[in-house]
Amino acid sequence: MSELSVNHLLGIKYLNKEDIQLIFETADHFKEVINRPIKKVPSLRDITIANLFFENSTRTKLSFELAEKRLSADVLNFSSSQSSVKKGETLIDTVNNILSMKVDMVVMRHPNPGAGVFLSKHVKASIINAGDGAHEHPTQALLDSYSIRESLGEVKGKKVVIVGDILHSRVALSNIFALQLQGAQVMVCGPKTLIPKYIDKLGVKVETNLIKALNWCDVANMLRVQNERMDINYFPSTREYTQQYGVNKDLLDALDKEIVIMHPGPINRGVEITSDVADSKQSIILNQVQNGVAIRMAVIYLLASKIKQ
Repeated sequence: MSELSVNHLLGIKYLNKEDIQLIFETADHFKEVINRPIKKVPSLRDITIANLFFENSTRTKLSFELAEKRLSADVLNFSSSQSSVKKGETLIDTVNNILSMKVDMVVMRHPNPGAGVFLSKHVKASIINAGDGAHEHPTQALLDSYSIRESLGEVKGKKVVIVGDILHSRVALSNIFALQLQGAQVMVCGPKTLIPKYIDKLGVKVETNLIKALNWCDVANMLRVQNERMDINYFPSTREYTQQYGVNKDLLDALDKEIVIMHPGPINRGVEITSDVADSKQSIILNQVQNGVAIRMAVIYLLASKIKQ
């Protein structure tokens, strides 16, 4: 049995190609498990996992919790809005108090970039980054690539465009790293104000015309506009954004080929994609959600097997 080259999942940039391959092969097995009548395996009966969410989350939190329970781990859920963090407790104090209860692994979402890396240097548990500010969201990028592999056979050589708010997106950065590691070509597309200044240094193509981008790609990953991270106006109005960067069924049907539509969620229907696109046969959005559980089971299982050693 192979093992991961890392003890934590802090970001895709710390993984190599073999790590991703191993995670995918393990996820294949768990995908078969979660489609059985009895969806549980006793793999992690002696492991305790704390989910620490210092930022709002629905899909990621539910997906991690379900993955942990499918593996028979003991699960602790922590939400900062109902915690002593509100009373001024520091991150290390919060985590050390939780670890003193003998927790083996921490899944953390935090508004500050690098929070997971910081924590991994100060505590003994294995850390999984469930999103740190606008930095990385590694399990989302893994499930996105896994979904492309499932839909198109492989990721290598595929052309993927990430459309929308690239500037504030941790999903975009993790996806760029993951797709390039596997040999895909990556383009970003959006208003100039929402594309980071030096993104071409990462080896990605930059396009501001949506039609050109869609004609180039095999897969379009549509990001939502992250209004909660914006302190100024980056475009005149939502209506204008939708006219230039929203994908509707007419636009898809006018392309020369069928492309795959993805979205990390939550979807703002009628803004970045219309309902008829989100619910069309070209969309693999719900497959992404299902694959998220299998991918997170794989990551937790592979990291836990390193703890057990």
